[in-house]
Order: sequence, then structure tokens, then C-alpha cells
Amino acid sequence: MEHPLDNPIWQALSTGNKALAIGDELAQVLPRDIGAFAGLAEYTPRAFARLHELTIAGGPTVLFTAEPIQLPAGWRLLLHKELLQLVYPHSTVPSVEVGSVVALKERDVPAMLDLTALTNPGPFLARTIAFGQYHGIFQDGQLVAMAGQRLQPTPYTEISAVCTHPAHLGRGYARQLVLHQIGLILAAGHLPFLHVNEDNATAYALYLKLGFSLRRRLHVYVLEKQVE
Repeated sequence: MEHPLDNPIWQALSTGNKALAIGDELAQVLPRDIGAFAGLAEYTPRAFARLHELTIAGGPTVLFTAEPIQLPAGWRLLLHKELLQLVYPHSTVPSVEVGSVVALKERDVPAMLDLTALTNPGPFLARTIAFGQYHGIFQDGQLVAMAGQRLQPTPYTEISAVCTHPAHLGRGYARQLVLHQIGLILAAGHLPFLHVNEDNATAYALYLKLGFSLRRRLHVYVLEKQVE
């Protein structure tokens, strides 16, 4: 049986993020203002044809796959890269001071968009907050660090959008926010995991220090629908 993290987007849109998903038993996508992620039950021509029907032209579509795939006609490849997938195999989290960590709400979305545009932790759109459980740290009224939860392929929950304003690096904010997220996920009875680019050595080292371990490499495909 396929491990849920080998096809995490499909599994998330079929389970923990099902309320956000659009599609059927072949392919599923998210609303465009939440994210560009898409999941396929299997990487067959029939499933890609269904994804083509579900996808809006003119924007990216993102797939995470366990192995390299062959794209059928109707798609243009914008990017193919590898991504490291890490899991948190422990049942407890080290104690962390969370007094300055606050839940982020809809009113904070403009500040969240500004911070993610500056730091580029991964795609963050106008309604990405719909994934839930975004928390941040403010200094003098400015959002200077944040982290949240994204894909939820039961029983796992992904930690995402971990970022800190460049002027506030070195203060332990990322550590504080990631540990806070681990605590929330474990308290909900789920298992934390995350993704990181291999060339992001600072983040990778932090996650290993916090207790994450490398599970596998995934392939990321960013596609664009072609219209005749």
C-alpha cells in the first residue's frame, strides 16, 4: 500500500483537506486563491486529462511525486526539481516559550502576503490562510515571523510558510514557531512533517536539530496547461 506521504497532495485533498478540494476520484485541485497544488490518484493519461479539465489556463499547477513522471500532451513544464521531505518521529516536543506567538486572522493576511513576498518560503496566496493554524510573532506592530499548517494527508500535517523578516533573523523565531506548530499537531493526534529545498542549508539544519529526520526525496513539477 502506498504511504500517504509518497503522494501527499492527493492524499491531503482526499482526507484532511477534503473540504477545500475540487475534483473527483481521478484528480483534485484547490481553489486558485488558496493554492496551485493538484493531486492525481495515479499518473495516467486519463487522470492528466481530468486534471486538464479542472485546471485554469494561464497559471501554474504543482504536483509532488515520489518518482519522475512522463508528462502527456497538453502540458508545458515550467520547473522540475527535487524536494526533501522530513518527518517528526517523536511523540513529545521540547518546551518552548510561546508567549509572543499569536494566532493570525483574516485581518493579518496583507501582512502575511508582504512577509512571504519578502522571504519566499513557498507560495502564499490571498486565501492560503484557509488551511488554518497560522501563527506569527509581531514586533512593534509588524509581523516579523510566521509559520502555519498546509497539507494534511491523514494522519500527517505539514508545517509550512516558515519565514522570518531579514531584519529579525538570529532571534530564534523560526525555532519558536516550528516547535509551537509541532505541539499543536501532536495535540491534535497527528504527525508533523514538512518539506524543504536541499539548498536551504540553514532551514534544513534547524529542522534536523529540532528532531526531524529525512524520510525521502520528492519530485516537484510545476506545469502550465496548454490550450489549443
